[in-house]
Amino acid sequence: MKEKRLILIVLSFLAIYIIWGSTYLFNKILVEDLPPFLFAGLRFVLAGIIIFVISLVRGKLGPISKKQLKNSAWIGFLFLTVGNGCVVWGLQFIDSGFTALLISTQPLITIVFMYFIDAKPILAKSIIGVVLGMVGIYLLVNQNELDFGPNKWLGIGAVFIALFSWGYGSIVVSKADLPQNSFISSGYQMVIGGGMMLVVSLFLGEAVDGLFAMDARAMWSMAYLIIFGSIVAFTAFNYLLKHVSPEKVATSTYINPIVALLLGWWVLDEIITEQSIIAAIILLTGVYFINSSKAAAN
Repeated sequence: MKEKRLILIVLSFLAIYIIWGSTYLFNKILVEDLPPFLFAGLRFVLAGIIIFVISLVRGKLGPISKKQLKNSAWIGFLFLTVGNGCVVWGLQFIDSGFTALLISTQPLITIVFMYFIDAKPILAKSIIGVVLGMVGIYLLVNQNELDFGPNKWLGIGAVFIALFSWGYGSIVVSKADLPQNSFISSGYQMVIGGGMMLVVSLFLGEAVDGLFAMDARAMWSMAYLIIFGSIVAFTAFNYLLKHVSPEKVATSTYINPIVALLLGWWVLDEIITEQSIIAAIILLTGVYFINSSKAAAN
C-alpha cells in the first residue's frame, strides 16, 4: 500500500512539473491558428463535461447548493475566464517561455493581496522575495533582444491582469463554500468559466471557421490540454495536497517556467537570452523566499 502511494506521489509530481509546464507550449501552438477565448472556452467546457461524466459513472456526482454554484461561477470567472483567458490572449504577442516566467511571480502577487485584503503581515523573507521578484520582472521585460512586435506590452499587460485575477481568486477560494469533492468542484468551475469564455469570444466577434480547419498539430494540442492539462494535472495537484506538505507541492512554481522555456526554445525556436536566464534565477529565488516564509508561518 505504501509502495503504491509512493508511486502515485511520484507520478503526480511529474504531472504538475511536466504537464503544467508544457501547457504554455500547447496554448501557444493553438493561439497561432485559433481565436484565444474560443479555443480556451471549448477546452474547459469539454474538460468539465468529462469530469461530470467520470463522476456520474463513479456515483460521486451529488447535489450542489445555490451558494456553492454561485461561488463556483465566481471562482471560474476569476481563474479561467479572466486568468487563463488573458494568458492565452497575451500569447498572441509574446513567447510561451517568457509568459511562464512572468506567471512564476504569482506568489508575489498573492502575498501582496493577502496584506491588503486580509491584513496579513509580510514577513522579512517575503519582503526579500518581493524585491527580488520586482528586480527579476524588470530584467525580464526590459530586453531589446526580445522584440515581439508592437503589441508586446499588450501581451505583458494581459498576463499581469491574469496574475491579479488569480491572486484575488486564491484568497476567495480559501474562504468560499464549494462542493467538498474538489474534482467535481473543478468541473463546475471549468464548465461555467469556460462557458463565460465562449460568451467573451462571441462578444469579441472571434471567427469559428478555424475550428473546422484545424490541422493535426492543433487537434492533438487541444486534446492534450483537455485530458492532461485540465484533468490529469489538476487531479494530481489535489492528490498531492492531501498526501504531502503544501510547500513541496509549491515546488512546481520553480519547475514549470524552466520546462516552458526549454520546450519553447526546442519546439518553437523561441529565444532564450542571457538576461532572461539571469532574470529567471532572480525571479525563482524570490519565489523561493516567499514560499519558504509562508511554510514557516504555517
